[in-house]
Amino acid sequence: MDVTGKEMVMNRKELALQKVEKIKAGYSAFAESQEVSEMIRKELEHQQIDVYEDMTDLGSWFIPTNKKE
Repeated sequence: MDVTGKEMVMNRKELALQKVEKIKAGYSAFAESQEVSEMIRKELEHQQIDVYEDMTDLGSWFIPTNKKE
């Protein structure tokens, strides 16, 4: 429950898309669940965004790569 006393429902797809936007802005993003990590991977591939993914026991870090062309 949040401070208003209502339960919060998080849409996993929306959460994944928010994390992709964060990555596009140059920030790293962390996903705890395998489901959200897979959604992030698919969206990054779809948008052709390169990242370094560090998989840990607790989840996955998606770290933007800086390409110099």
